[in-house]
Amino acid sequence: MAYNNNRAAKDEAANEYIEKVVSLNRVSKTVKGGRIYKFAALVVVGDGKGKVGYGLGKASEVSEAILKGIADAKKNMVQITLSGTTIPHEVIGIYGAGSVLMMPASTGTGVIAGGAVRSVMEAAGISNIRAKCMRSKNPQNVVKATFNGLMALRGPEEVARIRGKSVEEILG
Repeated sequence: MAYNNNRAAKDEAANEYIEKVVSLNRVSKTVKGGRIYKFAALVVVGDGKGKVGYGLGKASEVSEAILKGIADAKKNMVQITLSGTTIPHEVIGIYGAGSVLMMPASTGTGVIAGGAVRSVMEAAGISNIRAKCMRSKNPQNVVKATFNGLMALRGPEEVARIRGKSVEEILG
């Protein structure tokens, strides 16, 4: 009986994360006997409270690739700075040729963003934001650019600490 209780606890712990498959890519290799197909899955995992990560899983079956991507995403999770349900300030994230402009939005705006950016925002728990993918539309570069932008966010407490002032002086 203890085994079943332990298993239920593991299932609850696994369900605490929001898992989104951003892209699923099928690649083929031609060999002497024909073609070999493999799959690459880009997955975003978050807790809906500002902790989010992404991972790339590759395998010969779709389900295995997604599971590998989820495991990789859980290993690479980062905490991002939030201001309620949005971000504290405007930021541009850049990775390779991908560039993402993210702007805070007032309550009730919703997530105005494209596919790859939308998945990251929903997994992170950001519910009011405006975002625009500029330049590259490659999902991997867009996700990495979004993460670079989100990790560059600073809250008023951090800015005040760096400048040696109080939070009230920073906020005006």
